[in-house]
Amino acid sequence: MKLGTKGRYAVMAMVDLAMYDKEKPITLSEIADRQEISLSYLEQLFAKLRRAGLVKSIRGPGGGYRLAFAADSIRVSDVIRAVDEPIRATRCQPGGPVSCVSKSSRCLTHDLWDELGHQIHLYLSSVTLEDVCEGRVLGTSRLFDEAAPEMAAQ
Repeated sequence: MKLGTKGRYAVMAMVDLAMYDKEKPITLSEIADRQEISLSYLEQLFAKLRRAGLVKSIRGPGGGYRLAFAADSIRVSDVIRAVDEPIRATRCQPGGPVSCVSKSSRCLTHDLWDELGHQIHLYLSSVTLEDVCEGRVLGTSRLFDEAAPEMAAQ
């Protein structure tokens, strides 16, 4: 699966904004310092987030950014989509020919990776910024991680 820095950093910045945007707008330099993301990179990302209507900018002294909607109504997939970050698990190019390995055929595991991409999108569409802020993203997958050493010993 490929999710680049645009998507990851945009989600990190939006979660930061959701956590600290309580009474006053948050500056990008504050987010950059807390999340260790380049300020110029954040400026590019927030221009896209603003155009997508996910954040509002407040100008002047005491200005910065605020969420355009409540954190419980902004989905992680919305943030990733706003910064033009595709979530793909196949190596096929979207809109290209229906082939992975040659000019006329798909790889043997194409459907597997394509469905994985769909499942990732469904999952990210079910998670809001508030879910991340409140730590509600640890689901049953954690149970498999904890059981893995026991299963390996058998």
